[in-house]
Amino acid sequence: MEISRKDNEEPEKQNNNNVASIIGSDRTNVIVNHDFSSGMHSWHPNCCEAFVVTAESNVSHGVLDPSKCGTYVAVTNRKETWQGLEQDITSRVKPCCPYKVSATVAVSGPVQGLVEVMATLKLEDRQSQTNYQFIAKACVFKEKWVTLEGMFSLPSITEKVVFYLEGPSPGIDLLIQSVTIHSESELELDRVTAEDETIVVNPNFEDGLTNWSGRSCKIVLHDSMADGKIVPESGKVFASATERTQNWNGIQQEITGKVQRKRAYEATAVVRIYGNNVTTATVQATLWVQNPNQRDQYIGISTVQATDKEWVHLKGKFLLNGSASRVVIYVEGPPPGTDILLNSFTVKHAEKIPPSPPPSIENPAFGVNILTNSHLSDDTTNGWFPLGNCTLSVAEGSPRILPPMARDSLGPREPLSGRYILATNRTQTWMGPAQMITDKLKLFLTYQISVWVKVGYGINSPQNVNVALGIDGQWVNGGQVEINNDRWHEVGGSFRIEKQPSKALVYVQGPSSGIDLMVAGLQIFPVDRLARIKHLKRQCDKIRKRDVILKFSGVDSSKLSGATVIVRQIRNSFPVGTCISRSNIDNEDFVDFFLKNFNWAVFANELKWYWTEPEQGKLNYQDADDMLNLCSSNNIETRGHCIFWEVQATVQQWIQNMNQTDLNNAVQNRLTDLLNRYKGKFKHYDVNNEMLHGSFYQDKLGKDIRVNMFKTAHQLDPSATLFVNDYHVEDGCDPKSCPEKYTELILDLQEKGAPVGGIGIQGHIDSPVGPIVCSALDKLGILGLPIWFTETDVSSVNEHIRADDLEVMMWEAFGHPAVEGIMLWGFWELFMSRDNSHLVNAEGDVNEAGKRFLAVKKDWLSHANGHVDQNGAFPFRGYNGNYAVEVITTSSTKVLKTFVVEKEDSSQVITVDLQGL
Repeated sequence: MEISRKDNEEPEKQNNNNVASIIGSDRTNVIVNHDFSSGMHSWHPNCCEAFVVTAESNVSHGVLDPSKCGTYVAVTNRKETWQGLEQDITSRVKPCCPYKVSATVAVSGPVQGLVEVMATLKLEDRQSQTNYQFIAKACVFKEKWVTLEGMFSLPSITEKVVFYLEGPSPGIDLLIQSVTIHSESELELDRVTAEDETIVVNPNFEDGLTNWSGRSCKIVLHDSMADGKIVPESGKVFASATERTQNWNGIQQEITGKVQRKRAYEATAVVRIYGNNVTTATVQATLWVQNPNQRDQYIGISTVQATDKEWVHLKGKFLLNGSASRVVIYVEGPPPGTDILLNSFTVKHAEKIPPSPPPSIENPAFGVNILTNSHLSDDTTNGWFPLGNCTLSVAEGSPRILPPMARDSLGPREPLSGRYILATNRTQTWMGPAQMITDKLKLFLTYQISVWVKVGYGINSPQNVNVALGIDGQWVNGGQVEINNDRWHEVGGSFRIEKQPSKALVYVQGPSSGIDLMVAGLQIFPVDRLARIKHLKRQCDKIRKRDVILKFSGVDSSKLSGATVIVRQIRNSFPVGTCISRSNIDNEDFVDFFLKNFNWAVFANELKWYWTEPEQGKLNYQDADDMLNLCSSNNIETRGHCIFWEVQATVQQWIQNMNQTDLNNAVQNRLTDLLNRYKGKFKHYDVNNEMLHGSFYQDKLGKDIRVNMFKTAHQLDPSATLFVNDYHVEDGCDPKSCPEKYTELILDLQEKGAPVGGIGIQGHIDSPVGPIVCSALDKLGILGLPIWFTETDVSSVNEHIRADDLEVMMWEAFGHPAVEGIMLWGFWELFMSRDNSHLVNAEGDVNEAGKRFLAVKKDWLSHANGHVDQNGAFPFRGYNGNYAVEVITTSSTKVLKTFVVEKEDSSQVITVDLQGL
C-alpha cells in the first residue's frame, strides 16, 4: 500500500489558517467583541480617542500593517497615563471566582525603550469610594505585539465593574488587538479535557496522511518497505519523507492554536532512516514558530541518532515564551536523498517530575584516600595491576610533599613515601597502572584526584598524561596535564557518580607508546564542601567587606542617646549576571526573575556574528537591540559576547569561503559595524572567543589578526573592557586551556600591543572542587587583570547536588580577590546549553538549585544592629552595595534612610542626615 502527498511550498508561504477566528465563537469570554470585529461595539475610550484600524482604513502604525497582523484598535490623544480603553463587565463576572486575562497589545509614537501597559479593574459602589484593582502589566517595545496576562478575583459583590487597559506615558498611542477574560475554573476543565488528547492529530497515521504534509518534499504512506524487511514498530502503517533535497525537508503538521505559551510540552516520535547508502544519521524534531510580528523562530526539540536497521525513539520538551500566530512541528535532519521514516508522533503537556530527594550519605569519610597502597609502602605494587601488557615496578625519587591542590583540600598530612610506580614496555597510549575501585565509591560524593606524574627521557614532543576512570565501560576524565620536560607535574581533577556502577577502575595513561610513565602518590578522596565554604566565608569577610562608620547629623545629640540602629543591606553590588535570549524576554515570568535577581546580562547568541549576519550583507541587530533596551531601561549592565569566534565550526559558510583579502575586509566591517552601533553600551567585549581551542582567523589571516582585533575594538570603543574568553581553564581536565597555556596566550597578546583588559573563564564545569578552581584563579591572578566567570553552569539530575555545585562556584568566585564578577549561562529550563543545569523549571517553579542560588545571594547581604555611640556614630563592617538604616529613638520615633557602601579598601565614613527626627 502506498499513498503519497507532496507539498513544495515553504511553510512560510503556505495559506495561513486564521486560528484566531475560533476565539470569536467562544461564548465563555467575558469580553464582548474581543477582537474588534464589530468595530468599537461595547468598548469606550477613557477621556481620550480611539478608532479601529483595518486593512481597508489606509492607516498603519510603523511596521504594524493591519493587512498582515489583522484588525486592531488605536487609542490616541492620551494626556494621562491612566487613559485607555474600557468595557463594563459587571453583568458577566461574579465574586470569589478566579478569572484569567489575556490581551495582545502594542504601543506606537515617541517610545524610548520599554514602556508598561497595565490591565486594571475599576470597582464602583454608591456606598463607598471608587477602588482600583491592579491585574497585570507587560513591558512593551515600540510597534511589537506582546501578550499581557494576569489573574483577578472580585472579593465581594460590586455595583459596577469596569475593565480597562492603560499605562503608556502621555502622547504614546496604545494599540490593542484582542482581549479575553475567562473563568479559570472553566479554563481548567477545558485544559484537563484537552490534555487527555494528543495535540498532534492522527499521530499514528491511522487516517492515512490526513493533517500531515511534506516540508518541501513528498510524503508516502506504507505498510512495509524493502521487500517486507521494514514494518511498523506499532500500528499498521508508517509514513516516509522522500525526494528530500535539503536537510530541513521532512514530515510536518501545523499545531497552531493547540499549544499555550509558558507551558511545557513533550514530543515523542518513533523514527528511522532509509536509502542513499546512509546507515546512520541525526534526526531532529523541530518547532517552527512565527510570532505576530512576522519574526520566525526555530526551536530544536530533540535529536536522536537514527539507523536504517531499527526504529528508535526521539523524545524532548519545548516551551513557547511568547505569542505565536503559527506553529508547525516537524522532523528533519538526514542528508538529502535519505528518507525519514515516521511511525508515530505525539505531543502532550509535559508531566512535572517530582524532584529527587537529597542524597543520604553515611560516613562520607572526607579526606580519606580510597586507593590501596598509594604510597607503595611495602616496596611492591600490591593492589595495582598493569592495564595492557606493560610492566609495573617500584622506584625511588619522587616528591615527598603532597601536590598543592591536594594540600589545600587535606591540610597538613604526613609526607609521601618518595616511591613511585614505573610503567615500562608500553605499546599503547592507554597502558599504565590501574586499580579497581568498584566497591569503594559512594554515590553523590564529589571525589578529588591528586597525583604526581612524570614521563621518561627522550621525548621530542609534548605528552599528555591523564588520570582516567572506567565506569561501566565509559571513560571519565579525572584530570590531565601536558608534559614537555623531565620534571614532576601535578595532575588534579574531580568526578562524581550518581548511579551504582557494576565495574569501576582508575588508571593513568597518555604518553606515546614506548615512553615510560611514572606515577607517585595517586590519591582519590571525597571532599568536604561545607568546610571549604566555611573557609571562604571567612575569606570573603576580609576581601569583600569594608569598615563603615555612619555619622548621624541634623539632630540634637540628646535625642540620639541610646537610639537603636538597624542596618540592612538591600543589594550587593558584586556583579552576578546571566545569559538571556531574545525569546526569553517575551516571557514575563522569566523577565521578573531576571530583573529581581541579576545585575548583569550577556546575550546567548544574538550578538554573535552568525546571528547578526547569517548571510552576507543581511544584518539583524533587532534582537540584540530589544534585549539591550530591556537591560538598559532596568539598570542591568551587559557583556558583549562575542565579536569573533575562533572555532571554525561556528563560522558562517560564506565567511569560510572567502579569500584572504575579502575575509580581512569582512573582519574590519564586522568590527566597525558592531562597535560603532553599540559604542558605550556594552561594558565588556569577548573579542575573539576560545582562542585556545580554535584558530580559524589566525590560520586564514596570520598571527597578527588577533592583536589587530583587540587594537581596532579599543579604538572604536575605548570605554569597553576587552576580554579573552575560554573553557576548561579551571577544572584541570584540558591541557589545551590550562592556566599556564592561558597565561602564555595573554602575555603574547599584550607583548604585541593588544589591550587585553580582562580574563574570561567560562565555568562550564562538572563536580567542582574548590582548591582546583582556586589554583587556576591564583595562577591567572598574577597577571593583575580582572577575572570573570563568564558562562557558569553546573549539571546534575539531582537538584540538591546541582545546588551544591553551584554554591561551590559562587563562593569560589566571591572568595577570590582577583574575581570581579560571575555570569550564569542561563537559569530557565529548556533554555540552557546543558541538560539538568537549570534553576527554574520550565513553567516557572524555582527548584532546589534555584533556592540555593537565592540563599547564597542572601548570604552576601550584610546586616548590623546596635546603638548610636557617644560620638553620634555607628560603626559596622559590610559588603559593598545599597543599604537601608533605621534609627529608633527611646521615644520610639523612627527614621529610615538609605546609603551606599562603595568599593574601596579603606574605611568609609557616611553622613546620615536625621533632620526631622
